Amino acid sequence: MTITDVSVRARPLAVASVAVGTFAIVTSEMLPVGLLTSIAADLGVSAGTAGLTMSAPGLVAAVAAPALAVTARRLDRRTILLALMAVLAAANLAAALAPNHPVMLAARVLTGVSIGGFWAFAAGLGERLVPARHVGRATSIILGGVSVASVLGVPAATFVSSYAGWRSAFAAAGVLALVLVGVLAATLPPLRPAPGDAPARTAEKRSTWLSGPLKVILLLTALTVSGHFAAYTYVRPFLEEVSHAGPVLVGTALLLYGAAGVAGNFAAGARAARSPRATLVVLAALMALATTLLPLTGPPLVLLLVWGLGYGGIGVTLQLWIMRTGGGELGTALFVGVFNVSIALGAFAGGRIADGVSVSAVMGVAAGLAALSAAVAGIAGRSRTSGS
Repeated sequence: MTITDVSVRARPLAVASVAVGTFAIVTSEMLPVGLLTSIAADLGVSAGTAGLTMSAPGLVAAVAAPALAVTARRLDRRTILLALMAVLAAANLAAALAPNHPVMLAARVLTGVSIGGFWAFAAGLGERLVPARHVGRATSIILGGVSVASVLGVPAATFVSSYAGWRSAFAAAGVLALVLVGVLAATLPPLRPAPGDAPARTAEKRSTWLSGPLKVILLLTALTVSGHFAAYTYVRPFLEEVSHAGPVLVGTALLLYGAAGVAGNFAAGARAARSPRATLVVLAALMALATTLLPLTGPPLVLLLVWGLGYGGIGVTLQLWIMRTGGGELGTALFVGVFNVSIALGAFAGGRIADGVSVSAVMGVAAGLAALSAAVAGIAGRSRTSGS
């Protein structure tokens, strides 16, 4: 019996379990966003300093993705994914029990290792788990876990924490990761390295890494994602201080944002398959509009819905655009790295602005970078190297 036979037979549960795995890792990465005020108060630090719990895993993940792709390339992917999910479980449980900020940061560093490695290896598993005719759909499902987590994980954690405290959200994420270790072990077939993963082949693909279309996509990733997280990391302090929202309203607002994001994810996915560049222009424009108006208006719910629609489609649009460039696994690893560096830098810059200027000012930064992203994508559409 070949690996292919086993993979095809295991297809539905294997693909679904990996998708839930990507959901778990990205939800874990985003947890501090909706819990930032509570974490800062409990650990005795400012909101900006507490924001390092977002920056640290992002930076570590950006390094872990390419590093593990190289050092672990000869290992069974099933073994790697199980180990990384176990690391995630330990990291989340350690965060739930953290007595101070340094211990919390150490736990978040472990989270970053799991994020970078799991995402980088999981993204390309579709072709190993299903027949060729279903690879596109399987890949969309696996990567959909990232997009859905980006817009639903934070509201869910905020909702849980409003009733049981911020530590309960990390504990719940740790328990989910532990359960997933068992689920992945039961559903994934052996995934030994494919013959095509040789170093010589890797060298041949380096030119694709630096191709014109890929450069444009990575630039757009940096602009859009860093701008988003400069503001979104501090959305709870913004809602509390500027919009004067209480815990229940904050949780409700973020749940509505998440629902809009899921809608944006699927709506953008259908359109981006045909024209990722044009789709990105629209999505970035929606983000710029919402973050420009938020500090200037009263009730934030409608604008949060617009923001959610915009950002909810960003991940799937960039992913589909990457696939159109033919970047392969190495292109995906580079994308993962830039995405996570952008999360880290955005959260860090937002913290400095929130502490040094005001929490409203971070919305202006997000608006400016989103508008710049829309402009760059529009200009790139006139070039033959845009890959759109």
